[in-house]
Amino acid sequence: MGMARWRRSTSGSRRHSYWRSSLWLYEAIKCHMRKCLRHGLFLRYPCPMSQCQTFTDEQIALLRTGGSILRACLHHMATLVEPGRQTAELDREAEAFIRERGGLPGFKGYNGFPATLCTSVNAVCVHGIPDTYALQKGDIIGIDCGVLYEGFYTDACITVPVGAVSTQAQELIAVTQDALNRVVALVCEGIHVGDISSTVQKTAESAGFHPVRALTGHGLGTHLHQFPDIPNIGKAGTGPRLPARTIIAVEPIISAGSDAIVEERDGWTLSTKDGSLCAHFEHTILVLPQGCEVLT
Repeated sequence: MGMARWRRSTSGSRRHSYWRSSLWLYEAIKCHMRKCLRHGLFLRYPCPMSQCQTFTDEQIALLRTGGSILRACLHHMATLVEPGRQTAELDREAEAFIRERGGLPGFKGYNGFPATLCTSVNAVCVHGIPDTYALQKGDIIGIDCGVLYEGFYTDACITVPVGAVSTQAQELIAVTQDALNRVVALVCEGIHVGDISSTVQKTAESAGFHPVRALTGHGLGTHLHQFPDIPNIGKAGTGPRLPARTIIAVEPIISAGSDAIVEERDGWTLSTKDGSLCAHFEHTILVLPQGCEVLT
């Protein structure tokens, strides 16, 4: 589940334009802090905000199990995507699948989120709420899911075409998945967060697309969202270094058009401002001394 770097609660659809001025940034941070205080989000970090949480062998074993449940769930969801399928049906199937295997939905109830899946169709970037919408041929759908297993969270997302899709949609999905694969090949102990961010940004922009600046990956483990935030834009060699045995969720979220986003009336759904397509892939990753392990 992607993190919004700054979000504002609105009555009705409020349009956001990011990174325009220092005055906007000041106001956005104030709004974000008010929302965090209201929802208790400053309590989400199990360790100081300047420190990555690391995990024991026993804890990592539990994370592997949760990750395997989540991986299988997303594979199952992909087989169910077809024209006419309602996103609420996918959500019901996902919850049953996870519970039958001893896990719990990681998103359901998180700060009031009402579902097991985030189902983000076409221009929706993240946090789409499953409903009675029936998928149509030519759509693309991001299926984002979290699993809570024995007290530990894993988080992953895939973007799936619904039948035959446009060339642009195919390219967007391929580039977004490639960005994630490039990060997986890069991650190891001591890497800077900025190395991840720069890789995603360069992969997207070299293809003529734009990473959504306002949405980030994150650490996770005993909480769904932990330090560090992992932006999809950045400069190599900057930001916190990742220690071995830390867990991160890397999630390229890439728009075919503008990176500006809109918060919809439900207070959760974030869509591209210009209505362009958006794709999202995510893995939960264990950082190792040499390389990494994809848990999902």
